[in-house]
Amino acid sequence: MHTVTKKEMVDRIADQTRNKRVVVKQIVQCFLDEIIAELGQGNRLEFRDFGVFETKMRAARTAQNPKTLERVQVPPKRTVKFKVGRLMKIELQKGMTAATASAEAASPDPQDKFTSAASDPAAAPSIESPSEQSY
Repeated sequence: MHTVTKKEMVDRIADQTRNKRVVVKQIVQCFLDEIIAELGQGNRLEFRDFGVFETKMRAARTAQNPKTLERVQVPPKRTVKFKVGRLMKIELQKGMTAATASAEAASPDPQDKFTSAASDPAAAPSIESPSEQSY
C-alpha cells in the first residue's frame, strides 16, 4: 500500500489539466478549506458517487486508563463520519478482488507444504538435533 500526499495529487491534477502546479495547489487547498469550514458549521457535504461527509456527536463516556486502571471521564465531542458513495464502492471492490487474486497467486496455500512434504520426502523440512545445530 502506498500513501499518496497532497503534493502528489496536485502534481497529477496539474499534469492532467495542463495547469500550473501553483494554481492547482491553491484550488485544492481552497476546496479542502471549504470542506473543513462546512463541517465545522455542522453541515453535511454530499459528493454524488464519491461519498457523504457529516458530523456526528459522540456522547460523554467513562474510559479506563489501561496502565493505572483509573477511571477517566471523556467529554462529548464532534467527529466526522464518511459514508462511501456508489462509484467509490464499486472501485474499491474491483481493487479488492484484484488484490485478493494477486495475493493468492503470490502466496502458496499453507496446506500445500504438508501435502508436498508427504509425497516428496526431499521437500520435508529437516529437524536438527541440538548437537547438530550451528550457532
